[in-house]
Amino acid sequence: MSRKYFGTDGIRGRVGEFPITPEFMLKLGWAAGMAFRRQGACRVLIGKDTRISGYMFESALEAGLSAAGADVMLLGPMPTPAIAYLTRTFHAEAGIVISASHNPHHDNGIKFFSGQGTKLPDEVELMIEELLDAPMTVVESAQLGKVSRINDAAGRYIEFCKSSVPSSTDFAGLKLVIDCAHGAAYKVAPSVFRELGAQVSVLSAQPNGLNINDGCGSTHMQALQAAVVAQQADLGIAFDGDADRVLMVDHTGAVVDGDELLFIIARDLQERGKLQGGVVGTLMSNLGLELALADLGIPFVRAKVGDRYVISELLERNWQLGGENSGHIVCFQHTTTGDAIIAALQVLLALKRHGQSLAQARQSLRKCPQVLVNVRFAGGQNPVEHVAVQDACARVTERMGGRGRVLLRKSGTEPLVRVMVEGDDEALVRSYADELAKVVTEVCA
Repeated sequence: MSRKYFGTDGIRGRVGEFPITPEFMLKLGWAAGMAFRRQGACRVLIGKDTRISGYMFESALEAGLSAAGADVMLLGPMPTPAIAYLTRTFHAEAGIVISASHNPHHDNGIKFFSGQGTKLPDEVELMIEELLDAPMTVVESAQLGKVSRINDAAGRYIEFCKSSVPSSTDFAGLKLVIDCAHGAAYKVAPSVFRELGAQVSVLSAQPNGLNINDGCGSTHMQALQAAVVAQQADLGIAFDGDADRVLMVDHTGAVVDGDELLFIIARDLQERGKLQGGVVGTLMSNLGLELALADLGIPFVRAKVGDRYVISELLERNWQLGGENSGHIVCFQHTTTGDAIIAALQVLLALKRHGQSLAQARQSLRKCPQVLVNVRFAGGQNPVEHVAVQDACARVTERMGGRGRVLLRKSGTEPLVRVMVEGDDEALVRSYADELAKVVTEVCA
């Protein structure tokens, strides 16, 4: 059964445009409450990032859940993975995240976690969708849900993050710059690294509701690169707006992406005999990651793009480590979803154990030139399926002669076609990417 509202990462769009409206969120809260109540007693946690519309949607969801008879516990601004963790520890039936992740403030969205801190099962999402099309009702007054606030949520999550490293861990002498993207990690991330002994300088931790991801964070690395060099820091850490993505900057100012971070973690786990199975990447993972892992004898498989597909593949194979080059990194040995702070801690641990800088640790992975071009389109037919686009992809693939690959995909969160070309000749790769992007643009016109 196809979904009407849920995409690959919940429900997302521009604030004020359906379905990202107060009316829809009221109904969504009610539908979710009714679906979760069918499982028995119902308690739902709500957390959000720092964008201004979060207040409005939090109130609407709260009212809908209460009307369905579900008790609500409010967390306030918290990283997405924190909500997954707290949903488990409070034995709630579900957790709701109000966030549009790395998108600008004028977007927002809703993600759900199950009581186990994982993505909702398909059957529950479909049940919510069915209820969204049903008339809204209100339970008897005595059965209305109650609402409370969890005041120590940040402290609980900080301790959880610290528990993912040995209790003897001490990052004294390590000089970090952290970019919080004016987002959900602005309080907890600096605390975690400081409490573990690091010297921390913080960027973009003054959210005003409008500046989330605005020229900062993991999608805009320039300020962090400049700060790391200017402050002669050991490295920089960049989060996105809801802190489920992490990228880093080495001491020279070079960006270290999710593929490289995943490699550093995997190599360390293997050397310590702690790597269970292999590593899951995605269709966008650099070919260099696959080759570097193969040199170490570590199995590697590709899932579709999106952390839910990485997680699904990990569960199916009973593996523990996976991620995307965008910085979603899943460490199942510690938590149930992609967690930027925990992933960053695993990288720092690996560097400390090996006595290496980040610049040294990344050298064993030789990335193949990869060019990504985003082409915006106005909806309607998926341009990737157009015959002209398919023919152009086939021509470029043939001309690459087996020394590269082409991937075109429609974004699951934005009206974009992502054109990716990878190969061993950077100039050719860029020209092929531009050629394919031009075809997509013409088709979309």
